[in-house]
Amino acid sequence: MTSQAAYAVEQAIGHEKENVKQDVSNYEGLGGQEGTMKALVWQGKQSVEVVDTAKPRILEDRDVILKVTGTTVCGSDLHLLHGTVIQMKKGDILGHEFCGIADQIGPGVKNIQVGKRYVAAFQITCGECFYCKQKLSSQCEKTNSNTTAKAMYGSQSGGFFGYSHFTGGFAGGQAEYVRVPIGDVNLLEIPDDMPDEKALYLSDVLPTAYNAVKDTAVYPGDQVAIFGAGPIGQMAGVFAIGEGASRVVFVDTEPRISALEKRWPAEHKDKLVLVDYKTLSFGVTGKETVVSKLKTLCNGGRGPDVAIECAAGEYAKGWMHWLEMSLGAETDTSEILNEMVEGVRNYGRCGVTGVYVGYTNHFNIGSLMQRGIRLIGNGQAPVMKYWEELRDKIQKGELDPMQMVSHRFRLEDIDKVYYKFDNKEDNIQKVFVETKFSFPRAEGTPELTKL
Repeated sequence: MTSQAAYAVEQAIGHEKENVKQDVSNYEGLGGQEGTMKALVWQGKQSVEVVDTAKPRILEDRDVILKVTGTTVCGSDLHLLHGTVIQMKKGDILGHEFCGIADQIGPGVKNIQVGKRYVAAFQITCGECFYCKQKLSSQCEKTNSNTTAKAMYGSQSGGFFGYSHFTGGFAGGQAEYVRVPIGDVNLLEIPDDMPDEKALYLSDVLPTAYNAVKDTAVYPGDQVAIFGAGPIGQMAGVFAIGEGASRVVFVDTEPRISALEKRWPAEHKDKLVLVDYKTLSFGVTGKETVVSKLKTLCNGGRGPDVAIECAAGEYAKGWMHWLEMSLGAETDTSEILNEMVEGVRNYGRCGVTGVYVGYTNHFNIGSLMQRGIRLIGNGQAPVMKYWEELRDKIQKGELDPMQMVSHRFRLEDIDKVYYKFDNKEDNIQKVFVETKFSFPRAEGTPELTKL
């Protein structure tokens, strides 16, 4: 298939110079390990499976082996399931959000202690390059040497856990153990009074939602449209309120918008508006569309000040984009981007946080230019820029990650969770996945659901 063929091409071309050990997406064949572990692996398009596989071991001086006590499933994991992210290999261990206990540390590791609890950033950063010194950690120059990524994008992002060889080929954390390269930079200690159920989400979803709001810029009094009512969209809405937004409009469909309404902070119910895009038309039409609806709802017919994309580019609405994506004529649809650009007021701001892989057709660049719209790629969120601030907010009670968490599952069932999440079953929003090493469930968090 295309994803695996792309990885074969990358292997044939070869990487640029590696500064950290890459393409260790599974620990089989490394030697020197004792015992096995359970882990979720990619088996092909629409196929993931929990298997028994080799445990990791220290490969480089600054490696930390983390015993995983909590992991989760992200909406962007579904892009791997769908095969839309290139350079996957059968047997790759998935998962980019996890926390746990330091089990082993390499001889070059500083400030990490065996037995202490840590959360890992989804990205892998060196801590020393041009971007890392600015805490723009997702763009680390030393942890991803993939030549295809450089050719497609102009330069690579940093390496990511469990997210294809296109982003470095690092084994992920939907497993009982994980190797964390440069562990003294890529792990944040969890305070003793903070349960894993809250600390886990510092790995991705909270910094990503926060970055979407901060990077796009939401100012006091702004009216904000958020496309996608998943956990990142939900928390982006919460953070927008925190920045002083006077109205937050979510564009999605059932069952998500009703589920979000139930979880929305009661003190801000008056600022929440829900738009079900499936009840509206799209394209060139005289009927009401998402664009015309946003105009009606915001700023006296002008539209929202800000729009933030928290969905993704792989979900086509109309037949034209569906056909072009099926034929490989584009990798992503421009439909949501056009709704944002056309929907916001003149000189409005549009931030893109949902995953877009490559190229799109039929983008309304005329509206962008003529009306002075700012289109902002928020980038893969620089976790290190925000995670200490967000950790402190959680500790002070100013931020409650549990408002987005709907379920608790076992690692043994995580493959089934992928399929349920993909099919939008059981109102799954954000989940906590326990392993055999997890602590007892924290009070006020979801009960365990066995599948």
